[in-house]
Amino acid sequence: MIEFVQSLRLWFAPQRIREEGDTPDYRFSLANERTFLAWIRTALALIGGGFAVDQFLPELVWGIRAGLALALLAAGVLCALRAINHWVRCERAMRRGEDLPVSRFPTLLGLAVAVVAVAMVVVVLFGWEGR
Repeated sequence: MIEFVQSLRLWFAPQRIREEGDTPDYRFSLANERTFLAWIRTALALIGGGFAVDQFLPELVWGIRAGLALALLAAGVLCALRAINHWVRCERAMRRGEDLPVSRFPTLLGLAVAVVAVAMVVVVLFGWEGR
């Protein structure tokens, strides 16, 4: 729990990371930043997909439309938060000379996107008009 609180503080004061260990090769820090940006792009795509489902499928039954849109929006929010957390954890690990952290989040995100995609396939195959 203490580790989580310290990590959370670094979200809002990234300059404090410099106090941790040694400065890594800048190429690794830049690669970490590119990974962060890739997660943010993914989050933006998921959020955009959520809005698209809500705005461009008005004929879809409200509950299904809202469920799909909210699933995509929630995945986007989680992905954005994960981007920050992953960047901080990796930067700290590199500075401390530790192994990079592992996570189940990519698997969970992939599964969530797959579930929404399957739901959308069902909607496309069987129609979306509320009856």
